[in-house]
Amino acid sequence: MTEVSAAIIERDGKFLVCRRPAHKSRPMMWEFAGGKREQGETGEQALERECAEELGVKIKAGEAFARSVYSYEDIDVSITFYRAEIVSGEPRRLEHAELRWVSPSEMKNLDFCPADESVTQLLAEEEGE
Repeated sequence: MTEVSAAIIERDGKFLVCRRPAHKSRPMMWEFAGGKREQGETGEQALERECAEELGVKIKAGEAFARSVYSYEDIDVSITFYRAEIVSGEPRRLEHAELRWVSPSEMKNLDFCPADESVTQLLAEEEGE
């Protein structure tokens, strides 16, 4: 089981979502920013490192929002989704094909990675969809 941390970053009622590059697994699918934990890292530390690497921003990881366990053909993941806020910088597309700020209702129209879909539903419920 691969431990992964993902960021739920909100700005003005919209959430930052990222489109995976065409050359990686689950090509061109949408996900929340984040990545695999390295040995010795907490979930929060992994999230802060990954957001710096992938988005060029410094974030502060907050409380855990949700957890998702999913078995893909190539990997089994356990993802912890953390509320997070950008402390400095503006998100840039350093690794992803595309970045967007979207409302939970707009997420329904995007092709999300299966492991992230439950979180899009939770955010929609929070919004009152």
